[in-house]
Amino acid sequence: MVRSDFIMEIRRYIVNPAERRLRAPWRVTLWLFLAGFGLVLLSGMIAVVSSGVRVTPTVAVVRQITLFAVGTVVAVVIGYLLDRRTLPDYGLGFDRQWWRDAAFGLLLGAGLPALVLLAELAVGFVEVSVALTTIDSGPLPLTAFGPPVAVLLLGAFFLVQATAEEVLVRGYLLTNAAEGLAGWIGKRRAIIVATALTGGLFGVLHWTNPSASLLSVANITLYGLLLGACYVLTGRLGVASGFHVAWNYTLALLGFPVSGLRMGVALLSTTATGPKLVTGGGFGPEGGLVALPLLAVGGAGLYWWVRREYGAVELLDDIATPQLRIRTRSDTANQDG
Repeated sequence: MVRSDFIMEIRRYIVNPAERRLRAPWRVTLWLFLAGFGLVLLSGMIAVVSSGVRVTPTVAVVRQITLFAVGTVVAVVIGYLLDRRTLPDYGLGFDRQWWRDAAFGLLLGAGLPALVLLAELAVGFVEVSVALTTIDSGPLPLTAFGPPVAVLLLGAFFLVQATAEEVLVRGYLLTNAAEGLAGWIGKRRAIIVATALTGGLFGVLHWTNPSASLLSVANITLYGLLLGACYVLTGRLGVASGFHVAWNYTLALLGFPVSGLRMGVALLSTTATGPKLVTGGGFGPEGGLVALPLLAVGGAGLYWWVRREYGAVELLDDIATPQLRIRTRSDTANQDG
């Protein structure tokens, strides 16, 4: 009897009996393992399939885009099965408002880099010339394509890459962290802490990028907080995904480094001539003090949009309240009552 009670007590810390699923820390740990294993397996499968094919630039670009796209789907499916949530509970309820949010995010994400360019031009911190050209740098071999095709391929790459980061960091990790912490510190504090944790993770993930610095990591952490706010104030990933995609894409097309990387094609040739501390130097605007006023503008834009579309600017408790696809014991008890 004692042994049985001990096993039941241990099981209670692993499995939530009311929800009939693993508790948040164990779900996330298992998800990271399975998603990581799945990514390695997927990379191996793509390598085997393409082993008999000459690795042309087209094959290399398509392989990169496919890896991000399929990898994201695999990670979402694994989370969907483990968490037993609905897709909208990850911020992926693709209703009309989701697409309106995404459109606003695209406009905001494109406007802020343009504002950087205009501001740096005004004070003489950047030299710019028109040059629709491909560049032999970055993760994509785009020099083999004409500039118009390269621009389209770069857009497709950022669409899957930036969206993947939002779905995994905000949609999955933030949601689970908020839910897991809610029972300990309350829903609102849990959402704030989860947003801070995933913002910090977002910054650290860029630590190994070329020309990274403590300032660039701090800036990207702050932008991670802004992206988290886009999610926890709307309950949708539309604004965050649109902003992230457009931000990366516009920086690249304007000739700025994107988190230290020149992305292989640009509409402009842009060279920073001002102080590195301000412009970010080789890391791009995300690595300089110029990123901070942009953050304020982005936050103000988000505040205006949420107030306009949602009526009030407030943390949504739903972020820390799971919407499950299964009947819980509390559901059953309520029906029986």
